[in-house]
Amino acid sequence: MKSFFKFTFASILGVIVGGFLLLFLGIVIIAGIASSADKPVTVKNKSVLEIKLNKSLADRGADNPFDELDLPGTGSSSIGLTTILESIEKAKTDEKIKGIYLNISNVSANFGGIASIEEIRNKLKEFKETGKFIVSYNNFGYSQKAYYLTSVSDSIYLNPEAMIMLLGMGGERTFYKKFLKNIGVEAQVIRVGKYKSATEQFFRDDMSDESREQTMAYVGDIWNQILKGISEERGISVDRLNELIDAFAIKKAADAKKHNLIDGVIYQDEMNDILRKLTDIKDDKKLRKISISDYAKSPDADSKFSKNKIAVVYASGAIGNEQSETAIGPELASTIRKARRDSTVKAIVLRVNSPGGSALVSDIIWREVELASQEKPVIASMGNVAASGGYYIACPADTIVADKNTITGSIGIYGLFFSGEELIKNKIGFTTDSYGTNKHSAFGGGYPLMVVPVSSRKFTKTEKVILQDIINEGYDTFLTRVADGRNRTKEEIHEVAQGRVWSAVDAKENGLVDVLGGLETAIEIAKEKAGLEDDYRIVSLPKQKDPIQELINDITGEAKTRFLKFELGDTYRYYNQAQSIMNLGGIQARLPYEIELN
Repeated sequence: MKSFFKFTFASILGVIVGGFLLLFLGIVIIAGIASSADKPVTVKNKSVLEIKLNKSLADRGADNPFDELDLPGTGSSSIGLTTILESIEKAKTDEKIKGIYLNISNVSANFGGIASIEEIRNKLKEFKETGKFIVSYNNFGYSQKAYYLTSVSDSIYLNPEAMIMLLGMGGERTFYKKFLKNIGVEAQVIRVGKYKSATEQFFRDDMSDESREQTMAYVGDIWNQILKGISEERGISVDRLNELIDAFAIKKAADAKKHNLIDGVIYQDEMNDILRKLTDIKDDKKLRKISISDYAKSPDADSKFSKNKIAVVYASGAIGNEQSETAIGPELASTIRKARRDSTVKAIVLRVNSPGGSALVSDIIWREVELASQEKPVIASMGNVAASGGYYIACPADTIVADKNTITGSIGIYGLFFSGEELIKNKIGFTTDSYGTNKHSAFGGGYPLMVVPVSSRKFTKTEKVILQDIINEGYDTFLTRVADGRNRTKEEIHEVAQGRVWSAVDAKENGLVDVLGGLETAIEIAKEKAGLEDDYRIVSLPKQKDPIQELINDITGEAKTRFLKFELGDTYRYYNQAQSIMNLGGIQARLPYEIELN
């Protein structure tokens, strides 16, 4: 028995020591990767800048050396819009870059990504003006978004067996009314505004007429912009494009070639031969392709240091109580405050890519944007979506810039609460008994279920009236913020508010947007308003966190996810969906559905 304990203890000790050694070795490897990532990349003569977009497209590129490795637990790999735009701009005057090769099958980005695609497309059109070439090819076909982006190319090629799907723009919404009823939960909605259809999925089975009206309006605007862009580049009328799409005439590469949507049906080796000719590389020599991520690390001869700064403050994700690379929290107000107080920051560009969220946190951030605009130029640049709370934080800006495919507006708020009386009493078997020192001490019932915030009873008539008053006051505050920022009356803003979602084109006509353009347009306006001419540099805020610490945090998060998946099995997806639904509760100024346009 003594030997048993001795060997058991030795084995446990060995596992512990081995674990520490592996951890130490991992840290050493990670540190080595991180240090090597800082080394600049050398660009060879006669190179081609290859743009793949095989990662999720985000507004801001993460300075993370582990992204290229695709390690488990390092989070979703992404590439920044700013990285792409800056790289294309640098390539315009780089004599070593002969042209751009677009190797794009699909584009993955938040909220549909159409505005981000438009910004890249416009930058590519600028690149073409230098006389350098842009060619496109893909072995796996083109999604609708990918084709719109690549349509700017001088020549477009496709694998003979690949598909290209042009179907028109649309999507679908999921409704939870029956699901909630099945589990014994009822959504209690308090809202204001004719078009504030944000909560319909909880008490309807389909879209209301108002919701369909506003959705078709902004989707139609975006689709018309896409058709117009393709028409201009390919010489096909918009009417003809719609005819082909409605007839489902474009399915495979041969169909696209027949109708002049692409220029050739070839294989990869043939594409490589074309690139060799365009770059004057001999047939027996290797092509000199360089990726966006590598090219971004290469020295920029035109870069310069200036004490004058334009701070680009990124507000990306839903607005809530925590700040991260993909979420907006109260910390963003501190970031804006520091930029306001920094005398070297001459102007601020607030880059908003958000469906909104917490009405309270939106107001906290609004206050700092308002204070900053009183001291220095503040320009709002809207990305794919800047709606509801996303518009709230942008409205005090001197100038609001939005891409023509931006989705914005949704000026309104709602209250979403869940009553689980049927679930708690009849299905689970819990009973509750309220108590309190005052008349409304048990307002709304308690939250006996710890997993999701579900109250034990419905609101009383008095409680509903109180909540409606709170929502109405919140909406009035929202109108006041926008009216003050836009120099208009609350009545004028109410006419275009009421929760209605707009495309940027319509938002500009209604006075909610000043200028149609992208992030670079906003920076140019900020430069002019600050009187900087060319003596400035861009700083990006908030400061990004240490990648090694983020890696550790992500691994920890993934461990929790793996544990839940193991314990819940196939039912994990229902838990995950329920968590997402319940996170939409409370008083919100947001779009509660993910906009994903095909």
